[in-house]
Amino acid sequence: MSAPIMPPQPQSLARILSWSRLKAPYITSLVISLIWLPGWQSSYLVLIVRLLMISTVLVLVFGLLERWPERLPNWLSRWVLQVAGVAMVVPFVAALVYGLTTFGDAQHWWMDKGRLSGYAAMCMLSLLIAPWMAIAALLRQIRGEAQRQALAFELERSELERRALDARMRLLQAQVEPHFLFNTLANVRELVDSGSPQASTVLASLIAYLRAAVPRLHEPATTLEQELQLVRAYLELMHMRMPDRLQFSLHADDAAVGLRCPPMTLLTLVENAVRHGIDPSEEGGRIDIRVQVQNGRLRVQVIDTGVGLQSTSDSLGTGLLTLRERLELAFGGDAQLRLTALEPHGVCAELEFRAERARP
Repeated sequence: MSAPIMPPQPQSLARILSWSRLKAPYITSLVISLIWLPGWQSSYLVLIVRLLMISTVLVLVFGLLERWPERLPNWLSRWVLQVAGVAMVVPFVAALVYGLTTFGDAQHWWMDKGRLSGYAAMCMLSLLIAPWMAIAALLRQIRGEAQRQALAFELERSELERRALDARMRLLQAQVEPHFLFNTLANVRELVDSGSPQASTVLASLIAYLRAAVPRLHEPATTLEQELQLVRAYLELMHMRMPDRLQFSLHADDAAVGLRCPPMTLLTLVENAVRHGIDPSEEGGRIDIRVQVQNGRLRVQVIDTGVGLQSTSDSLGTGLLTLRERLELAFGGDAQLRLTALEPHGVCAELEFRAERARP
């Protein structure tokens, strides 16, 4: 079973007779007219008009056969129909053109031996050239269609990759949410189990915090200002739980607060410092958060004076591992997350990525 080279597409007469289609036939007609001119007995204007009229009609036939008939027998390919159709209409088109350009003459053109000879020569040239030009036009269409399909496939592939990244980001974000919430609720449970009079106050603060934090968990991006608000609320909550063991400070450049920041990024670093640095330390410690913009890069430092790095990176928990992957999806290889041990004890978690304004 043979298939058409390309499916016919609906198109207007203006598209069929567009300059991009007429340009090559018209140039060919001009060249033929100049070659023919030395032996031409009549006006050059008549010669070029006839050739241009024949070219125009043949282009029209070629374009119409792209769409009509809509269905073809299995044994007939559309490109064969187009080439054969152009060749078959050449004698009739030439006769029509001769009739229009000799209208009003006393003698019919087919009764004039000179005009009949010119008609035969014009038919012969058209039959020799037109089918090959039709094939060349088909090849250009095939190449153009292949390029359009390649571009469409590339766009579709890019869109599918983007959707896959979005889905992966949402999955990682969904992993962060219960991890963060369960850790925070565990802190409240410790107060309740110990009978602390602060349990009710801490629980009220937690409720207020979650009302602000949870709606932002599903957002693809937030601003650094929003992240800092959540971090401050979280640290205040943790300070109420261990007022004598946790101190903190936040400092951010004014130019940084409106920049884009993946949700829960800064909060993950701070929570990691509390959970794996301050909490295990009997003396507690201090957390300093510094945010700077330097040379088009956003630099975030979370410095704690807790117990420091343990012997294996697994002791840092799943939060940082998930954060690394989320940053890779959000910024590619342009984001860096570094952990540095401090003396005599403590950790500096440093995050750096390109500074981008958050979209409104």
